[in-house]
Parts: sequence; structure tokens; C-alpha cells
Amino acid sequence: MATRQPPRWHNWSGSVQAHPRQIEKPGSIAALKELVGTCGRTGRHIRVVGSGHSFTPLVHTDDVLISLDNLQGVESMDEVAGTVTVLAGTKLKYLGETLLARGLAQENLGDVDAQSIAGAISTGTHGTGINFGNLATQVEALTLVTADGELLECSASQHPDIFKAAQISLGTLGVIARVKLRVISAQLLHFKSRRETLANCLAHLEDYKNNNDHFEFYWLPYTPWVQTKFLNETTVTVSKGNLWSSFNQIVLENGLFWLLSEISRLLPASARTISRLSAQGIATTSEVNYSHRLYATLRVVRFQEMEYNIPAEHFTSVLQEIRACIDKHQFAVHFPIECRFARADDIWLSSAYQRTSAYIAIHMYKGMPYQEYFQSIEAIFKRYQGRPHWGKLHTRDAASLAQLYPRWQDFRRIRATLDPQGIFLNDYLCRLLDVPDTSSGRGQQDTEAARESSF
Repeated sequence: MATRQPPRWHNWSGSVQAHPRQIEKPGSIAALKELVGTCGRTGRHIRVVGSGHSFTPLVHTDDVLISLDNLQGVESMDEVAGTVTVLAGTKLKYLGETLLARGLAQENLGDVDAQSIAGAISTGTHGTGINFGNLATQVEALTLVTADGELLECSASQHPDIFKAAQISLGTLGVIARVKLRVISAQLLHFKSRRETLANCLAHLEDYKNNNDHFEFYWLPYTPWVQTKFLNETTVTVSKGNLWSSFNQIVLENGLFWLLSEISRLLPASARTISRLSAQGIATTSEVNYSHRLYATLRVVRFQEMEYNIPAEHFTSVLQEIRACIDKHQFAVHFPIECRFARADDIWLSSAYQRTSAYIAIHMYKGMPYQEYFQSIEAIFKRYQGRPHWGKLHTRDAASLAQLYPRWQDFRRIRATLDPQGIFLNDYLCRLLDVPDTSSGRGQQDTEAARESSF
């Protein structure tokens, strides 16, 4: 008789590979409670996956992997209070369309809408705009399934310490079953994009940040060029842009960029030329649409990513150091450097905790060596009190993280209280949170996952 092989799972970028003993997709909160409770009583270990868009081994497991794909949908809306309660596996794209049908929207989003709402908030996913926090700041209340299989409701008024820990928790406090979000009236936004010089962009940076609802830019390495993007509320009717805009996004930014990326992978010395070609392809575009349709960007070309949060006042210095570092080492990189901005918040594990923030993300095409590049740029981030995005590659350890997050020990205390047996941990999280791994049933990360977590 043939031996049954365990199921295989990998994340979006392929940086994490796992062979869970079983993959479960509960179809109701009651089924989720029963599953978690059984695992807790029998010493099994659980990780929960949304859409697999994290680059780190956050959900790696060789035991039980729970997918929330069958826990999607809007449970209730309170248009007077401006809140909506959704099941934790609900994908952001679906949520955006569902809210629009009722004249509602989320106040801000990141640039990927394939994520589940629970996964997006648990890793600190953010968009851009100095008056907006990350997605977790939109959370009004959470329902957790705890290690004993019970439901725990938390909010600013109900278990407030647990709530502040759970808003961004890396899935270590329990399984998020439902989320209550603060929403706003549906917005039409005017999106504008253009090419300009990096020098001009930095000279007008404060104006761009302060006088636009949402602003971000992408610098193309080895070039003087950036792509600037502006989003502002408007009353103009929907206009999906001209044929050139659609061609630019679908063909140039994805199809042609994939081909150029393949050339760069096969001929790394061509990376500088390809970056310059990409800069020449930046088009001037204009489009009006509903907010959730404009925040997201079509992502076809796959990559590895590292992103750090730095204090906003250090942004220009950090970017200049990154540029000098790339020029000095001549890294074979053609992917743009993504720059975004956000307001401070009070969430314990938020990278924007108590500081107005800038985010800088670097990328490398899937299949190309990235370790030396990421390590060199990370050294710059570290000199400026950089905090890593929890879903992106980094090498921070528990000791350094404890110095960066004032409520780090409070978070660890809450985690230990809610999950003393560590059923929601894996080896990566044990190291990250400095939790002794006394379990013989948790297993080891495979070689690839272990390597990726430390570059």
C-alpha cells in the first residue's frame, strides 16, 4: 500500500515551504472552536494562514495548518455606528465590493487586496498617507478562539490590554474568528501618476505628503527617476483611464516587466540597464474610481521583499544612504524602492507605535540572490531604529526587538497567559519572541524556511 504523503503548502513568493500533517478549513466559527479545542487538549500545534502573502515563516508548521478560506463574508453592518463585522478569512477585494454595495469603504488599504482581513491586520499591513494608520487601527473589536477552544471578545472597553496585543499579534494569541471594523462612506478617488526626478520629489516631499490624501513613490535604482503616485478624494465621476493607462499596467508593468526580470535573472549584469529601461516606461496616468479599486496594484511578477519602518524625520537620510549603498556594491537589482508614509498609533506590536513613520521596501525578483543586498540595506535601517514589517524578510531577534517596542514585554506576558502551552507557536516564532521551545511535537522548520528567516 502506498504511503500517504502529507499535504504541501507554500507561500506566495515560494520563500516558505511546509508539509503540514493536516490542513483544515473549518466552515463555521463553531467548527473552528471545536478544532482548536481538540488541538489544545491533545497537544497539537496550530498555525493559521490567510492568503500566504507573508515572506517570513510565520505560518510554517509540520502539524495543523488552518485555512480561513471557508470563513468569509459580512456578518453585520451598523451604518449608524459606522462599523461592519466580518468573518476573519474575508478577502479584502471581496470586502471592498461588498461594502461599496452599501455605500461604505475602508478608510485606507495596502496595495494587495488578495489578503484576508485577519492576516492583513495581524502582520501590520499598511497603506500610505500621513493621516492614516495601518489596517489594524481600523479594528474596533476582535473575536478570538483561544487555546482552550473558547471565544474571547476584546475591544477598547472589553479586555483592553488583550485588544492592544491582539490588533497585531502574528497569530500567537489565538485564532481570529471575526473582526469589527470602523468604516466610512464610499469614496471616489482621483489617482495620478507620473515620472519625475528623485531630486525634485525629495525637494517637494513635505508638500506631497501634506497636501495629498495618499502619496507614495518608487525610485528606480541606478537612475535619477521616480514614479510618484497621488490619490485624492474627488466628486468627479468614475473614469477608468485611457487605453494607454490599461496597457501600461497590464502589459508594461507586468508582462514586459516579467520578461525583463527573467533577463535580469539569467544575465545579472543587465540589471542596471533594465532598471533604466523600466524608468523610461513610466507613464503619466489619471483615473477616477472607488478607493478600494485604486489602492490595490496588480501583482503578477513574484519577488522577495524586505520592508522597514523608520521615523519619518530620517527618511531622506536613509534613502540617500540606500542609494549610495547600491551604487557602491553594484547589486544586481532592477526592482524599484517603494516609499510610503503613515501616522503614529498605539498598537503594541505596530511598527508605527508612537512615531510618525516612513516605510521603505526593497525587492528582488524571485530566483535571484538577494541575501547580500537585503543584509546591506537592513544594516542602514538598523542604524535609524528601524522596525521590520512582520510579514517581510528581516533578521531582527528578540533582544533587538525588545529595545524597539516599548510594550514588548507586555505583549509576551499576554501571549504566555492566553497560550501557556504554546500551541499557536512554531520554531520561528519561538525564536522571534524568545519563548523556550519545550515541545517535541512542534517539529523543525525545513531547511528552506530556516534559511529564509535569516537571509
